[in-house]
Amino acid sequence: MLRKITLAVASLGLLAGLTTACGSSDSADKADGELKVAVNPVPHGEILKYVKDNLAAKAGLKLKIVEFDDYVQPNTALVENQVQANYFQHVPFMQEFEKAKGKKLTFVAPVHLEPLGVYSKKLKSLQDVPAGATVGVSNDPANQGRGLKLLADNGLITLKPGAPTSATPKDIATNPKNLKFKALQPAQLPRSLDELDLAVINGNYALKTGLTPAKDALVLEKAEGNPYANGIVTLPEKAGDPRVKKLVQLLQGPEVKKFIEDKYQGSVLPATGS
Repeated sequence: MLRKITLAVASLGLLAGLTTACGSSDSADKADGELKVAVNPVPHGEILKYVKDNLAAKAGLKLKIVEFDDYVQPNTALVENQVQANYFQHVPFMQEFEKAKGKKLTFVAPVHLEPLGVYSKKLKSLQDVPAGATVGVSNDPANQGRGLKLLADNGLITLKPGAPTSATPKDIATNPKNLKFKALQPAQLPRSLDELDLAVINGNYALKTGLTPAKDALVLEKAEGNPYANGIVTLPEKAGDPRVKKLVQLLQGPEVKKFIEDKYQGSVLPATGS
């Protein structure tokens, strides 16, 4: 009996040692391990690849880029701890996700702005929009409201006083051209231009389908005072992760600012004046 007790105690001691070792490894990974970041491929993945290829090693940062083509999976991957951060969204979109899913995220820092644009294959200017035209807008609340505001800012509609950032066609006060709105997944909008009179398209999906926002959009959002800068998002408990802080420092640095300006020529804008 004494021998059995001794063996049991020894086994517990070994298990405790293994648990401690695993804990130490996790702690080391916290500071020195690979940082997995979920992105949309364009421009987020391209910008992050520039950082990985040119800046990360010198800064002591190991990066793994995980690409998703939609606006759903990057946040799902984050809350399920498949990645430690994501880079694809703006604050209003994040807030809509929090409200819908009952999850709390932290917007760590802005990196760039993709000006939302109005596009058409049938019209040369907003002055040519005919009565009863069909307008494609995003089916996610934050970007649908953003698109309606862009149309209102350019005189096609007016919104009711106090309309929320997640405004829908129900929040339209006046619609003098009797525009008809078709809500589609953001990625589908540029591919639907043949069937629509015009569409309000997010910059990343415009770029991915060969559009050049700075040249092809009938109108683009203004950058000044724009609340829709895309940035690094993580879980609240990971906001202090030194790897996340290091990534933000690189993304807001002068090298990335120059890369964005040179590569995108006004179609994507740095969100920081660094």
